[in-house]
Amino acid sequence: MKFFKASILFFSLICSTVLFSQTDEAMFKNIYKASLTNGKSYDWLNYLSNQIGSRLSGSLGAERAVAWAKEELEKVGLDKVWLQPVMVPKWVRGAKEYAYIKSSEGKTTTVNICALGGSVATPALGLKAKVVEVHNFEELEALGKAQVEGKIVFYNRPMQADLIQTFEAYGGCVNQRYQGALEAIKYGAIGVIVRSMNLRLDDLPHTGSMTYGDLPIGKRIPSAAISTNDAELLSTMLKLDPSIEFFFRQNCKQFKDVLSYNVIGEITGSEFPNEYMVVGGHLDSWDLGDGSHDDGAGVVQSMEVLRLLKELGIKPKRSIRVVLFMNEENGLRGGTKYAEEAKQKGEKHLFALESDAGGFTPRGFSFDCTDAVFNQVLGWRHLFKPYLIHFFEKGGSGADVGPLKTNTNVLAGLRPDSQRYFDHHHASNDTFDAVNKRELELGAATMTALVYLFDKYGVNNVMALKN
Repeated sequence: MKFFKASILFFSLICSTVLFSQTDEAMFKNIYKASLTNGKSYDWLNYLSNQIGSRLSGSLGAERAVAWAKEELEKVGLDKVWLQPVMVPKWVRGAKEYAYIKSSEGKTTTVNICALGGSVATPALGLKAKVVEVHNFEELEALGKAQVEGKIVFYNRPMQADLIQTFEAYGGCVNQRYQGALEAIKYGAIGVIVRSMNLRLDDLPHTGSMTYGDLPIGKRIPSAAISTNDAELLSTMLKLDPSIEFFFRQNCKQFKDVLSYNVIGEITGSEFPNEYMVVGGHLDSWDLGDGSHDDGAGVVQSMEVLRLLKELGIKPKRSIRVVLFMNEENGLRGGTKYAEEAKQKGEKHLFALESDAGGFTPRGFSFDCTDAVFNQVLGWRHLFKPYLIHFFEKGGSGADVGPLKTNTNVLAGLRPDSQRYFDHHHASNDTFDAVNKRELELGAATMTALVYLFDKYGVNNVMALKN
């Protein structure tokens, strides 16, 4: 009799699992169909990129983007839409930068540069000096003040091409951009030129944030990025003649902080309204292109998650928010502000997903979570596999959702194919024409599917699907 009852229980569990699986598979089909045949993400991105354009924190473009995003979320019919005030830095590039290499009297070669975000300007007539090339801070230290003082430091460490994970390659060299000036100042350098964070050779300089730490304004030196082609040229010319000079002129300026906003929309949970799940991207961008991949794609995909839930009649158990963060690129003020206010209000955030790796074909997700939760997630991987999206790993999530981290919640990041991302990242070719409609819509559907699963099964719920 006991064996019979156990058999019945086992059979019931198997049937229950199959039923759940069939239901979820059907929901996945509905989600992907709605995004691919009746999606809004591409149209939204078209407007954000081509009608508003670049959205550097504190700029008119950022202000217009806030108003546009709030209006569009209100049209979706969410339960709540509001603006969260946040003070952000205001840095302005000014007139286009100019640079050349002087190899001999009267002989110069023009090169492509752009000021790094947060840099000071050169003197009004520009800056010219001899150049010292280094690949890391250890080489700079070895040269010492005797060989660096009065010169321009040229950081020329390329992204490591044999790393398949391009974000790992980026992480391996980005410190020379962010801290390069701070280190060079220690040895008396008067300027910094940094090889662009780009895996291919081209003529496009890539900007990005840099820091002076707590140094007073009078001790700061101008910093610029140089295109990869021109970095190769400068390096070759230095090997042939170490006495060549480099000239550059830039007109950037840092102003006082200004008021901006995070844009937040919410579908209130039907069973657990005080448990929150977040999906988001950053509304600001750099100013050279229109920020379509970084991070216009993440913005419209996150908006689309809530729109798809509404269109498909999915009534989430938990409150699901879309948060469009301001100032990820040069300060992370928006992400920090959102987390601070959530903590002050005692809000319980179970899950947060960020899309900030471009609008390319989605491959899967990375998760910042416990082993138990990750095992739960692995039980869902077969649902994504028919869409060729089943790269699941433990790792980072996203800069904006990072401040929400606790010992018990789950942070995740959408992981698209990254091989082309750094061709566009922070450069003038980060534009709408570089985004593929279908790839963007697949990403939005993939995010919606993961949000649906975490809402339905919770975090490490015993009813979660198994392989």
